[in-house]
Amino acid sequence: MTMFRIGHGYDLHRLDALPPKGGGRPLVLGGVRIEHPTGPVAHSDGDALLHAVTDALLGAIGAPDIGRLFPDSDPLHDAQDSKVFLCEAARRVREAGYALVNLDATVVLERPRIGPRVEDMRRSVATMLGISMDAINIKGKSHEGVDAVGEGRAVEVHVVALLASTMG
Repeated sequence: MTMFRIGHGYDLHRLDALPPKGGGRPLVLGGVRIEHPTGPVAHSDGDALLHAVTDALLGAIGAPDIGRLFPDSDPLHDAQDSKVFLCEAARRVREAGYALVNLDATVVLERPRIGPRVEDMRRSVATMLGISMDAINIKGKSHEGVDAVGEGRAVEVHVVALLASTMG
C-alpha cells in the first residue's frame, strides 16, 4: 500500500442574484452561510469549497468524482447539503485505509471577501472531517477583475489534500 496520497479538487459555480430576482442559492462556503445578494447556481446547495474538498479526497484514493457519485440528474440531490458529499468521501478515505494529514484550499471570489469568515470555515470543515483545525488551511483570493470570477459572476475553488496510510 502507498504510504502517502495527494488529491486535487476543483469546483466552479456561476453566481446569480438570489430569488426572486435570479436563480442563485444562498452563498455557502465550507458549510458557512455568507450573506450576499448573489449565490451559486447549482443542483445541490452549491458549496464550492466542500465540493472541491470532496473531490480532493476522492481523487487521492482513486475513487469516482463527486459528479459520478452524486449526479446532478438525481432529484435526491436537489438542494442537498454538501456535508453529505464530504462525509461520504471521508468514509471512503477511512475505508481505503487512509487518513487526512492536511488540506490546503484557495477560494477565488471577487466579492464578498471571505477573510472575515475564514476561521469559521476552517472550524466547520475540521469538525465535519473530525480533525484538528490546524490541518485545514483556507485562503481567499480575488481574480483582479479578470474573467467571470473577477467580474463577480462566479466562485472558483482549488484544494489539495494529503492522505497517509493507516495500515502499518
